[in-house]
Amino acid sequence: MTHAFQQYSLGIRQNFTQFAHQLFQVFLVGMTIGMMRTVVPALGEAEFGVPKNSFMLLTTFVVAFGFVKGTLNFVAGRLSERIGRQKVLLIGWAAAVPIPFMILYAPNWNWIVAATVLLGVNQGLTWSMTQTAKLDITRPDQRGFVIGLNEFSGYVGLAIAGIITGYMATAYGPRHGLLIFGVAVIALASLLTLLWVKDTLGWARAEGAKHAAGNSTGPVPRYPTNISDKPTTWEVFSLMSWRDRRMAAISQAGMVEKFVDALVWVFYPVFLYQHGLPLTSIGWVIGVYGFVWGGSQFFTGKLSDHIGRQKPIVWGMWICGAGVAMMLLGEGVAWWSLSAAVSGFGMALLYPTLSAAVSDIAHPNWRGSAIGIYRFWRDLGYGIGALAMGVVASYSGVIEQAFWFVAISMLLSGLVVQIWGEETHPRLNPASPT
Repeated sequence: MTHAFQQYSLGIRQNFTQFAHQLFQVFLVGMTIGMMRTVVPALGEAEFGVPKNSFMLLTTFVVAFGFVKGTLNFVAGRLSERIGRQKVLLIGWAAAVPIPFMILYAPNWNWIVAATVLLGVNQGLTWSMTQTAKLDITRPDQRGFVIGLNEFSGYVGLAIAGIITGYMATAYGPRHGLLIFGVAVIALASLLTLLWVKDTLGWARAEGAKHAAGNSTGPVPRYPTNISDKPTTWEVFSLMSWRDRRMAAISQAGMVEKFVDALVWVFYPVFLYQHGLPLTSIGWVIGVYGFVWGGSQFFTGKLSDHIGRQKPIVWGMWICGAGVAMMLLGEGVAWWSLSAAVSGFGMALLYPTLSAAVSDIAHPNWRGSAIGIYRFWRDLGYGIGALAMGVVASYSGVIEQAFWFVAISMLLSGLVVQIWGEETHPRLNPASPT
């Protein structure tokens, strides 16, 4: 048993090669979703036949993405505990192969929606696995930093892709520009997964055995007690969704913060395009959001390892919502970029910290499932948020009302975390000795 524990030693340094591979994988995952973030929404009317001010129709592709990705996050967590992380990652990349060709040949918006369904499958499987795999091979005291690095890499990839595709669409046309970019990214990611990414399920099983044998050291996490050692899917789902108030607070916050990302994806390009910005400038404004979000997570994830999870989550929700409201309170590229940066920084505070909080109090035996179910609720926020924003914008007839809806939702969700949540970091709030 001791030899098995040594074989599966935990830590970034001890597993640096695989950690680096997984970090580059999530960068490519971010680039894959990034190729759909600037060109497609802004040119929905001109290129893909979406009628002017058809807010509900415009949101359909993000609604589809949210529900599909949320469901696949749920599936990925459970599936990875059966067949392993690397196989799930590879299936996720296989699902992405048709996307650039569907955009190339799309005769109407329905094809874009269908392509986004496949994007949801890809993102649900791949992003979940890059995060889960890194948590498998690193120490508990590194979790905030690990998730911060993971999201830093993914969202920097997203931001870079949004800018590059804006230029490529201008140079080669929107369809061919996205084809060239998409094929290159997906082919590279698939090849690297097949040849160099190792499965990390053995590390998670060894950690669980170590806990069971009483050989773990350090502060004891505040694991939920009302769940079995090897829980069913329904046990973990109900625990994450309502039976554990801490997990429920985290799950609802994850869902609501995706309202912001749905807004940035669907309505920021349209809002800026209506105000006369060209595609390249739109790409930069939205890129600021992605760069600040991604870049700041390099620090905010590690910050939560020192000061705890609760405060960064609550303040992040409120700062992010304030940035959304700021978009409507001024004019010009500089102001919109500043507003996007404020939202990006708030998102950087809350985003890795929510995942780290789940990891703090999810037992290694069902951590993959817990992360998958949290990500199910979180990414369902794309669908629920886009649908709600479409209704609000269509009912009011103005796109600005969608911004106010999201800002208020973030304020209220932060209050829920403040009231229902608690500090989950084992060092700062360990379980009482039995």
